[in-house]
Amino acid sequence: MDRIIEKKKWTTKKILTIAAISIFGIFILYLLFFRDKSSRLYVNRNQLTIVDVKKDKFKEFIPVDAVVYPKTTVYIDAVQGGVVENVYVEDGDFLQQGDTILKLLNTQMELNYMEQETRMLGEMNRLQTNRLNLEQNKFQRQKEIVQLNYEIDRVKRDFERKKKLYNDKVIPEKEFEDATRDYQFTLKQLDISLKLQKLDSLATVEQIKDIRTSLDRMNDNLHLLRKNMENAYVKAPTDGVLSSFDVEIGETKSTGQHLGQIDKEDGFKLEANIDERYISRVYVGQPAEFDFGSKTFKLFINKIYTDVTNGSFQVDLLFEDEAPDHIKRGQTLQIKLIFSGEQDAIIIKRGGFFQETGGNWIYVVDPSGEFASKRSIRINRQNTNYYEVMEGLQPGEEVIVSSYDTFGDKDKLIFKN
Repeated sequence: MDRIIEKKKWTTKKILTIAAISIFGIFILYLLFFRDKSSRLYVNRNQLTIVDVKKDKFKEFIPVDAVVYPKTTVYIDAVQGGVVENVYVEDGDFLQQGDTILKLLNTQMELNYMEQETRMLGEMNRLQTNRLNLEQNKFQRQKEIVQLNYEIDRVKRDFERKKKLYNDKVIPEKEFEDATRDYQFTLKQLDISLKLQKLDSLATVEQIKDIRTSLDRMNDNLHLLRKNMENAYVKAPTDGVLSSFDVEIGETKSTGQHLGQIDKEDGFKLEANIDERYISRVYVGQPAEFDFGSKTFKLFINKIYTDVTNGSFQVDLLFEDEAPDHIKRGQTLQIKLIFSGEQDAIIIKRGGFFQETGGNWIYVVDPSGEFASKRSIRINRQNTNYYEVMEGLQPGEEVIVSSYDTFGDKDKLIFKN
């Protein structure tokens, strides 16, 4: 007798089929929602520069090339033009103030000088003669008054004697009248002479004053004329070393032409060109330093030239103390222009990554050491060795600072075994 066999609901095939479908569904969900979609690149760790993020002292500065110059330079220009007749020194010689450097020959100027000197000397002689005549006239007036006083004394005594004789009826009236007339006439002459003397005296004082003024002016002009002739001899304006001096006998030098310069031995200064981006952060008195030998020398900005040329501006720096030995004029030194003192900060070493990222992100090594992931950061200040990190990193983490040229824009770097 036949028996009804019940069909199994969960056969092995059915279970395997459902399991396969479930696994495939989970795989699809993983691909859609849970799979790491970040782009990745396999790299050799040994070819990367990996550094630690540190918390340490940080000082902001920029490296600047500076050229050594004498602290004080006095320029030598030709006050008058002419042909170089003689050269008495050489470039590099140490000169004392007043030492003759060269002689310029200017024949036309020498002829003009002789002509002007002759004319001025003639005019001065004429003024001297006029002053002498005025002095003689003064003494002549004085002599005239002395003579009149003598005459008055004589006629006065004669008048008084004849007056007495006339009163005594000894002499005639006419003789008395003549004596009276002579006495009164002489008194009037004295009065006139005194008035003339006073008038002449006032005029003479003014004339002599004008003559002296004219003579002083002519003497000054003659002195200036002779000094201009002395300018044919170019002399050292101060003590120091002659430099930039390149003159040959027979050359023609025009008025105002630069002949050379004197470098005073009062120390050195540095001239540096700084990128115009820092013009608002540079100030007089700003510190700087540089290493020379085994010693660090301190400097400060003494002067700022705000004219911008080819994207940079110039500053002068002076040493706080004495300059180092053996530095030479024209020598180039690399200095550190300091923008801040030492402060605690999170820092990472400088590297080629900055050119690719602009300091906006960096690859951070996972604690497992198997890969590195991209992370956004914010870099603030920098110096020649370090960047200061304001956000995105913590001390103790590791980051890749070498160049990212071959990485493209991958989100993750997987280290090869």
